[in-house]
Amino acid sequence: MANIQNSANYNKLKNVLKEVFQLDQADLDFGIYRIMNQKRNEINDFLENRLLPQVTEILQSNGDGSNTKVQQELDKAIEQANSLGVDPETLPKVIELKSKLSSTTSVDSLEQEVYSHLANFFKRYYKDGDFVSLRRYKKDVYAIPYEGEEVKLHWATHDQYYIKTSEYLKNYGFKLPNGKSVKFELKEASTEQNNNKEQSGKERRFQLFSELPIEVSEDGTVMWVNFTYEEHDKKVKQNKLIEEALGTLVNSIPQEFHAILEKRPTDKNKHRTLLEKHLLDFTARNSFDYFIHKDLGGFLSRELDFYIKNEVLYLDDINTDNEQDFISQLSKVKAIKQVAQKIITFLAQLENFQKKLWLKKKFVVSTNYCITLDRIPEKYYEEIAKNKAQLEEWKELFKIDKIKSDLLKVEYSEPLSVEFLKSQPYLVLDTKFFEVNFKSKLISEFENVDDNITGLLINSNNFDSLVLLSKKYQNKLHQIYIDPPYNTNASEIVYKNGFKHSSWLSFMNDRFVSSRNLLIPNEGVYTVAIDDTEFVPLCKIMDQTLDNFERNIVIVNHHPAGAGLEGTNISATHEYAIFMTPIGKKVLFGDSKEEGSSKIGFIRTGTADSNLRIGRPNSFYALLVNPLTYKIVGCEEPPKSKNYPEGPTSEGLLRIYPKSKDGTERVWRRSFESCQKEIDAENLECSTNFSISLISSNLGKHKPIFSNWTDKKYNAGVYGTNILNNIIGESLFSYPKSIHNVKDCLHFSLSKQYDNNPIVMDYFAGSGTTGHAVTELNKELNTNVKFILVEMGTYFETVTKPRNLKVIYSKNWKNGLPLDAAGISAFFKYNDLESYEDVLNNLSLVHNKGQESLLASSDFKDEYMLSYMLDVESRDNLLNIDAFKNPFNYKLNITRNNESQETVIDLVETFNYLIGLHVKTIQSIKGFKIITGVTNERDEETLVIWRNTEEKSNQDLNEFFTKMEFSTRDSEFQRIYVNGDNHLENLKTGDDKWKVVLIEEEFMKRMFDVQDV
Repeated sequence: MANIQNSANYNKLKNVLKEVFQLDQADLDFGIYRIMNQKRNEINDFLENRLLPQVTEILQSNGDGSNTKVQQELDKAIEQANSLGVDPETLPKVIELKSKLSSTTSVDSLEQEVYSHLANFFKRYYKDGDFVSLRRYKKDVYAIPYEGEEVKLHWATHDQYYIKTSEYLKNYGFKLPNGKSVKFELKEASTEQNNNKEQSGKERRFQLFSELPIEVSEDGTVMWVNFTYEEHDKKVKQNKLIEEALGTLVNSIPQEFHAILEKRPTDKNKHRTLLEKHLLDFTARNSFDYFIHKDLGGFLSRELDFYIKNEVLYLDDINTDNEQDFISQLSKVKAIKQVAQKIITFLAQLENFQKKLWLKKKFVVSTNYCITLDRIPEKYYEEIAKNKAQLEEWKELFKIDKIKSDLLKVEYSEPLSVEFLKSQPYLVLDTKFFEVNFKSKLISEFENVDDNITGLLINSNNFDSLVLLSKKYQNKLHQIYIDPPYNTNASEIVYKNGFKHSSWLSFMNDRFVSSRNLLIPNEGVYTVAIDDTEFVPLCKIMDQTLDNFERNIVIVNHHPAGAGLEGTNISATHEYAIFMTPIGKKVLFGDSKEEGSSKIGFIRTGTADSNLRIGRPNSFYALLVNPLTYKIVGCEEPPKSKNYPEGPTSEGLLRIYPKSKDGTERVWRRSFESCQKEIDAENLECSTNFSISLISSNLGKHKPIFSNWTDKKYNAGVYGTNILNNIIGESLFSYPKSIHNVKDCLHFSLSKQYDNNPIVMDYFAGSGTTGHAVTELNKELNTNVKFILVEMGTYFETVTKPRNLKVIYSKNWKNGLPLDAAGISAFFKYNDLESYEDVLNNLSLVHNKGQESLLASSDFKDEYMLSYMLDVESRDNLLNIDAFKNPFNYKLNITRNNESQETVIDLVETFNYLIGLHVKTIQSIKGFKIITGVTNERDEETLVIWRNTEEKSNQDLNEFFTKMEFSTRDSEFQRIYVNGDNHLENLKTGDDKWKVVLIEEEFMKRMFDVQDV
């Protein structure tokens, strides 16, 4: 065996296994590498000392099929001949045995073949960190599995999850031989802006951050090497920038980290250092995509059978006449299959473990609310006025210290006055600037929290968000509108084997499948913006995943200046809006929304004579307008004389007359009586320049929606970039959608649903155009559309969220300054979620001493290693049930802005999502957190009680329960959740479930209730 272990085939197999089990990255200190390195010694011991020796055992156990027994008989015959003084070479028995030996295969030879086959099999499907799900007939020839079903779209990575995220790009760390750590981090990373449309001739490159290339921790144990990832001319190559970085770093690295300069030579680069190796690996990560296989065990098992039949057991070459040779071949197959299957089982455990982490519902890291002051009771204003952090944000976002005084109504001064806050109903308070107690008291003021919430923003990977939101919003959305990455030359997803379209399709497929059940059956509309690059496969995959839907396609001619797909002959001036609608249902409606056809009552042109008010009194009257909301709440009868009141009414309502800006008197198109009827029918709104327009009574009458939208308002440059830059005050985001493009996509889908408070989701929120569009529709049409925006980009805090706060405060902006006070009442919530990388970074594998002693003497040891180790030893880290004793202080290490910090997690909000709770009230009463609501899944009236069990005993819980007049016997609540063991009386409900449920048990079950998508 010793010679075999030194053989080339044995070492080849050992190296392949180290690669596929990611044991060849011993110094890497992040993600799954860190997890595997914790078990590195155990896994190596298993592979080398318990698994691979089984090849020899299997072959030797099949003695009749190898030359071991023959050799033993020959040795004995020769020994006997020599003892009798007979020449062994003349002995018939010896001659027969030698002949037999020459026709059999040695165990050593068979072992070499088995090792070679095992290495070839696992290597052929593994490349750069992933298994590629492609059946190989032979070198470079693949087959698509076909089982007779109707032809459907098939792509190379159809059975894999695309898991590359911006955090994956940021996190890279490794340990030096002396135990010190090195981390590569990005200081400025604009990696994922909406469609990632880079400028022509530009590509992103990694470059050393010249302002601060190196940082060292105070204790001297960690060195950070800082990079940027920004656009460069395509002529600037990444390798050149690496060379420049190396030149700078070699002379800058502190002495205690010089181990990073040790040689790590390769055949091609004899002088490569450890630093250069990691620099190359770090920059290469962005050119690769990363996947988790949905069924690696099944795939490899099927491929193993295929491989054995086609490349090991050649049926035409089997020699059935030679029984020993035949048995030898079967012995080889048996060894390959048994050992390979154990390796597959181990690999499947690793892949399934990663899949479990990818699919598990993620924790809500934080929850905050943004609420306009008109919704906040005035008793809070004094405390709000004293909050300096909130004041600074208001100055930054709304420029309250710079805008014209006539928009403020009350003169601005510092410190803020309560009177000033009263005059600013659309200033948006952000609870992140206030203490927990203030936030709790404020939210407790709302009796129907979720009904009051007008929008939800989530800062997270959209796949994680869709998985977490699935219970609460199943069958609740009226429309999903997305503007995904177009996968154009400037933003393409370049798969490691060149399967560009496959990577993009896997990325999109999982999100379609995860979101399709959120739409209201037979009513919901799925809208996707796309261009020509992925138009055809997108249509196919949507047809395939969104069953019971049919496609409606609109061509949007946006006429961008200088647009065009690189490398094509025709400059593309259009893109598409694909509307997936329920089959056979008419849910898209056009109407007379557009200016000039949908509105009446514009000021009549032409100068009126001096006798106008006497001659046509019914056309000259005052509209009475609320100065805070600019809603038309009434009209005042025409004056009987030439004199008429100019100032506000005694109630403080503005009087608006049909006068032009220069004071010229005109007339309304509607008579006083006619206008009064309009106002009685609907509370109308006027613009701040008082060019009054009344919404027509024929609004809602429908006209066809044409498939070709050609209006200049769809120009992304003018109505996307320019509008956004004026709102934000600077250029922070490239190529946002035209606001009119999105508004029309929403309006045509929702116009029949406005009375139902429809919900729209955009899980590629980008700059937040969809939220902006919803806000404008609500202002213009006096509707109550709600939005859900999901965005993972770092610009969530600099563009997405600020934009949606600003358009609440004012409709029109110029260079970051509001031009009017035409705001809207709003209340939205925003969440930050744990990421997949956070999950990995918080994970460690441990087993207790009892497990160690048991496994050391158990025959179950190998099976435990192959199938159970990762799940069992990670259990307490993935969800620390013991920490639920104080659920208000559950902590995880969360990485934000390239820095990992211990952070308190919002278990309460996480649980609300897990059980799909539509929240009515949230209250904190004497140490208990009480949430009431209705679950979406079962429509159950639900009570959730949280407590610190170390402070609030079961006796305290019982007394509180009685004082609040809660009861497990009445029908007020169908389900009651409580953390910690308790003594509450419990009963079985009609569905044979207990009424009182332990939060810990339900939390664990629902968080890991993962299913493939």
